[in-house]
Amino acid sequence: MSQPSREDIENLIELFNGSDWEEMHLKTDSLEIFLSNDPSARAPSQAVAAPAAPAVTEAAAAPVAASADAAPKMGTAVTAHDVIIPVGMVAVRAPNLGTFYRSPKPGAPPYVEVGQKVSADTEVCLIEVMKLFTPVKAGVDGTVREICASDAQMVEYEQVLVIVEPDA
Repeated sequence: MSQPSREDIENLIELFNGSDWEEMHLKTDSLEIFLSNDPSARAPSQAVAAPAAPAVTEAAAAPVAASADAAPKMGTAVTAHDVIIPVGMVAVRAPNLGTFYRSPKPGAPPYVEVGQKVSADTEVCLIEVMKLFTPVKAGVDGTVREICASDAQMVEYEQVLVIVEPDA
C-alpha cells in the first residue's frame, strides 16, 4: 500500500468535517489518523501504555505550510489545524480565539522554551482578546517539544499552541 499524500489526508479531514460522524480512526501500515468532534477525546492508545494523542476539532483544515508531498509518518495524529502531533505527546490548545503571546510583556523572556521542563501549572503563553489576557497552562508535567504559534500571531479556538512530551 502506498503512502497517502498530504492532499489525501486533507480530503479525508474535509469529508470527516462534513459528516455526522463523532470519531474516525484510520490505521494503515504507514499511517495512523484519529479524528474526533469531541475536543476531550483521545486517540486509541498504542501497545505501549503511553498517553494518547489529542483529538481533532471540528474546525476546517487550514492551508498547508509544508510541501505538498510531505505526509505524516506512522504514529502521528493529524489535527484540523495541520499540526502533526506525535503519538504520546500532549497538545496545549488555545482556550479561545485571540492573539498568542509567548511572554508576559514586550521585551520580557518567554514563558517557556523548547526543551524546558514544565509542570501542569506552568504558564506557557497568554491569549489576548479585546485587552483581556488569558494565561494558558501546560496541563501536564513534561518537557516542551514544540512551540507551534509565533509571538503576536492570531490563533483560533482549540488551535495547537505548544506540544509537550509528558513525563513517564
